[in-house]
Amino acid sequence: MRMYDNPVIGGFHPDPSVCRVGDDYYLVCSSFEYFPGVPLFHSRDLVHWRQIGNVLDRPGQLDLPDEVPASGGVYAPTIRHHDGRFYMITTNVSGRGHFIVTSERPEGPWSDPVWLDLPGIDPDLAWDEDGSCWCAVSGVQVARIDPMAGTVLEGPWPVWSGTGLQHPEAPHLYRVGDWWYLMLAEGGTERGHCVSIARARSPRGPYEAAPANPILSHRSTDLPIQSTGHADLVSAPDGTWWMLLLATRPRGFFPRFHVLGRETFLTPVRWVDGWPEVGPVRDRHPAPAAWWPLDPEPSRDDFDGPALAPVWISPRSRPVGSWSLGDRPGWLTLNAAGATLDRPGHTFIGRRQQHPDCRVTALLDPGSARAGLSVRMDEAHHYDLEVAGGEVSVIARIGPLRQWVARHPVPPGPVTLAVDMRTTGVLAPSVTSAEHAVDEALGVRAGGPDTVAFSLEGPEPERLAELDGRYLSTEVGGGFTGRVIGMYVTEGSAAFDWYDYRPTAADTH
Repeated sequence: MRMYDNPVIGGFHPDPSVCRVGDDYYLVCSSFEYFPGVPLFHSRDLVHWRQIGNVLDRPGQLDLPDEVPASGGVYAPTIRHHDGRFYMITTNVSGRGHFIVTSERPEGPWSDPVWLDLPGIDPDLAWDEDGSCWCAVSGVQVARIDPMAGTVLEGPWPVWSGTGLQHPEAPHLYRVGDWWYLMLAEGGTERGHCVSIARARSPRGPYEAAPANPILSHRSTDLPIQSTGHADLVSAPDGTWWMLLLATRPRGFFPRFHVLGRETFLTPVRWVDGWPEVGPVRDRHPAPAAWWPLDPEPSRDDFDGPALAPVWISPRSRPVGSWSLGDRPGWLTLNAAGATLDRPGHTFIGRRQQHPDCRVTALLDPGSARAGLSVRMDEAHHYDLEVAGGEVSVIARIGPLRQWVARHPVPPGPVTLAVDMRTTGVLAPSVTSAEHAVDEALGVRAGGPDTVAFSLEGPEPERLAELDGRYLSTEVGGGFTGRVIGMYVTEGSAAFDWYDYRPTAADTH
């Protein structure tokens, strides 16, 4: 039997929403304070996904000034296809609220935003048989709207707020047979996250709750996948049903830490007595009937193209003058826009960490700049491998503390920087085996989720430092995002010839 591995989209890709058009599936995720916003994926089998763009790819669609806090910005998009057009609705919680963009093609271009005056977050779109468009928001309230004009025609009115757990959110409306189903997340997006559902004869209600609610929850279990929730349903051409949802993979000693953010998982759904039935979300499941494996994404970007690949993101904005692919052909040139990674406004271009065990290398020509690689959660939680003034440094920013951990001289010219994330053999920074034995005797536990190691590559590689990964986790830093590993410059101009990201464990999930 063919099996698939979870997560189907690893790393910081939360709040998945999916729609099917013929044999093609399209999926979007939250992007929070990062630009471009709302990554867009395509698949033919729900298992193998390829990012084909970002829905919000220009400043006119997404305004995220420096005042936007970490984990602000764009929350919980929904993607739908109706009458030959794609619709994406989401909320800029740091701006004007809900808005809708549309396109005839998933690759875009997507329209400018049409703003919608409704409360809450997590908006959803659904159409009934007479063409009326319904929008549900957290709370849960429902309104009839004109999605092209951005006007509310009726409502909103409360319809169902779940089973009584906190934060009823992520509502999705579906017409299945003679029933309207309203599925939502509740319990908070932490370890108590779950999925519940109700049904009615009309989007207005009244709704009756499923007798088996919540239909999905991993709370209070020892399953390795936790925080299951914020789900969307989709039917396959063969009539089977599937759920895409977010979940986390915490690791390490109590309370366990997740560092990749909330990821996208896939699980099968059965309909029993008029209700969807969902089993526990496993690492491996029997695969859908369709099977459309993709060639592996290139692990290395040589910056030879006319534009940056869609995987590259930047905090809040990416001003035209802060980067270039043309100043030095075949190199990505970065120009400093801010003097520190500890405050918004700096120049940073990175990609999400998608595997627990992975390795990032990059060839940097620093010139006279201050530049390097950073493993980032937010402005207050990041580890940096920095070249400046003839030396390479490892710098740790953890909350209010900033510490130079290691320094080593480097010759002039290009240098190859390396960062390794390892989930096995985790020790505290620079701990020898003898020191580790003393720590164990004293009850000091090196129980983080992983080790982040920094090296200078070359004929004689130089290991500079190893840091405990727990300090770049959601449990320590807070927020809704995950690690992003990127290139930066905080003084002058520097150029990167290539950047290579690859998983290093046998099980790449």
